Amino acid sequence: MDTSLLNYSLTGIVAHFVYFGIASLAVVVFVAIYVTITPHHEFRLIRLGNTAAAISLGGAILGYTVPLAKAVSQSQSISDMLLWSGVALVAQLVAYGITRLILPQLSAHVDEGKTASGIFLAAIAVAIGLLNAAAMTE
Repeated sequence: MDTSLLNYSLTGIVAHFVYFGIASLAVVVFVAIYVTITPHHEFRLIRLGNTAAAISLGGAILGYTVPLAKAVSQSQSISDMLLWSGVALVAQLVAYGITRLILPQLSAHVDEGKTASGIFLAAIAVAIGLLNAAAMTE
């Protein structure tokens, strides 16, 4: 067996685990920040069976991880990936803030379990995430 091929494969596996680990940690950080800034308590609501909260938080996670995945795939370095993951995080928080300005009762509606509000928040988050990922150029 060619040892250079094996070394190349092992290097790729190590890089995979490094990028995957850092990206996973970035998702945890995003969720921690997101649930801190929202007035409704997503995890408590989800434990109580609130579908609107689950949909809303799920959409926010998807809206963040789509551009994060793009950042992972196109980054030339860990610092490059972290920069773009920060851009994705800020984009999601700004989108949430603007949505709350336009519809101030949205979080109260999620608290009340109004599924339409959860779906709308999720749709905004995913749309911003898709646009953010598309705008990332190499």
